[in-house]
Amino acid sequence: MTSDHNSRHSGFTRDLENSAVAREVLVSESHTPDRLRDFLLDLERTKHSTDVWKLLVALSKRLKLPFVDFIVATNFQNWRKTLFIRTSYDSKWLNEANKNPEIGQWSYFRSHAIERLTPIAIGIEYVDEYHKLPKERLAVLHKIAKLGMRTGFSIPLRSFAPPQTGLISFGGDFSKKEFNALIKEHGWTLNSAATMAYNRYMTHFLAEFPERMGISEKQCELLELIGLGMQDKSIANELSISISAVRQRMRTLLEKTGVSTRSELAALAMSVGFLPDPLNREQGPRCGIDIKIG
Repeated sequence: MTSDHNSRHSGFTRDLENSAVAREVLVSESHTPDRLRDFLLDLERTKHSTDVWKLLVALSKRLKLPFVDFIVATNFQNWRKTLFIRTSYDSKWLNEANKNPEIGQWSYFRSHAIERLTPIAIGIEYVDEYHKLPKERLAVLHKIAKLGMRTGFSIPLRSFAPPQTGLISFGGDFSKKEFNALIKEHGWTLNSAATMAYNRYMTHFLAEFPERMGISEKQCELLELIGLGMQDKSIANELSISISAVRQRMRTLLEKTGVSTRSELAALAMSVGFLPDPLNREQGPRCGIDIKIG
């Protein structure tokens, strides 16, 4: 947590798993808005992706923006490869609506964030500033407005290793004039918070992959060795097990991860960060195996 005397953001920290005392903040770190600085200090302390999500939602609510969307796709040329979608509200009806091509193609993620980097004001209040939308999409925006999200602010997100695209949106019930004033006052805070939260979230999310998929330490070791391009006999020698044991673990890995081939397992090992960075050979393997490359 940040210092006890700073009580204005205590709501950000009460649910964090880590209760360690905050580090001392340098005077030279104080040249950002207080709310943003406090958010980033709390973000440093997160231990799990859910901690990051809680901080985002808490920040948004403090600005009277109760609607938060967070979507990430693993290939920004193909939005169908969605990695995850998180919302602070019940979005089942909206997900169903977006299955209609006439509606889904105009989601802000697909129509803006996949190719653009600029934050964008969204919602029915800004419909005159956006592309001309079909009546089906307009009907969705009117329904969202009735639920309390007339306006919003969306920040595109990017990662290239592995390639990903994302979008974090903050929404609330404001007139266009009111929301323009809010963006002017807090736009930098929201943009910086979203960008840093995305980076922190994905760091935790990748590290949580074995936990999320129920992959054991031994299976983790195998996934890493497959990613390094080793064949069954070499893997068996490295792990001091039989070739049949290697193949059994591989079958289990295929079932748990949902991929179908050895090459897909290798790609998976790279995408979740199990392999050393090829540009930094000093970085060790994720599973703690001492492998000699080359």
